[in-house]
Amino acid sequence: MVGVPTVKGIGSSFKDFGVGALGGLIFLLAYKLFGVLGIIAAPLIAGSMIKGNRGEVISTIAGFAIFAFGLLETGGTSSASSTSQEVM
Repeated sequence: MVGVPTVKGIGSSFKDFGVGALGGLIFLLAYKLFGVLGIIAAPLIAGSMIKGNRGEVISTIAGFAIFAFGLLETGGTSSASSTSQEVM
């Protein structure tokens, strides 16, 4: 449903944005600290530091994205960019 923006709604959205940005920063720091193991450690650390549903969402989305997109990059499935390079 689409509604008229309110000050309360904008404030809530800004808070959500800030929590997401903080989670992303924690994720990147953990990834840099742990190197290759950071791929798994980063979402676990970020998800545990951000409390409540938001932390669960960060861990869930990060885990999904890492494995789903990681398989695409390692050749688990063919991607459009590799196909276009083969044609040329």
